[in-house]
Order: sequence, then structure tokens, then C-alpha cells
Amino acid sequence: MNGLRFKALLAAALLLQSTAGARAERPWHAARQNTYGWQFMTPDERVEHQRQMRSFTTYRECKTYQNKRHAVMAERARHAGLVLAQQRESGCDKLRARGSLQ
Repeated sequence: MNGLRFKALLAAALLLQSTAGARAERPWHAARQNTYGWQFMTPDERVEHQRQMRSFTTYRECKTYQNKRHAVMAERARHAGLVLAQQRESGCDKLRARGSLQ
């Protein structure tokens, strides 16, 4: 039983290590704390938003998309009787600072 438990723990540790490495390679990760209007997006919209953000090669493309998406999220918030606070730094700014956008 101890050998089986050890193998299971080893497999879990290797899995964690491989997924952590894959996450580290990604240039940007959409999350509640860094995505304007996160609470008004469906899970599918969140995945698509993250895919979109990773697809841009220029800052201008990114900002054009981001401005349109922010307008949609602000409208959803308004319909819910809320006002979304602006974020200190945009995802496009972070991607540019990391060298992912020209």
C-alpha cells in the first residue's frame, strides 16, 4: 500500500510540475483580478477572450479589441445597475511590457 501511495503522489507531483510549466509559457492569463467585466462574462466568453488576447501581435490591435469589449462589459454592468471601475493597467499594456506586442 505504501508503494502505491508513493507512486500516486509522485504522479501527482509530476502532473503539477508539467501543468505549471505550461502555464508559465503562456504570455497572459485572464482572471477575475485582471479582466474588466469578468463577472459579466460567460465561461465560454472568458475562454474566447483569453484566446483573443493571446492572438494579437500589435498593441493597436489589442487596444481596439479591448476598447470594444470594455464597452460591451460596461453596458452589461449598466443593465445590472452597476458601474465597473477602470483597471490600473490594461492587459494590452502588460503584454506590451512583456514584449508580446509590437
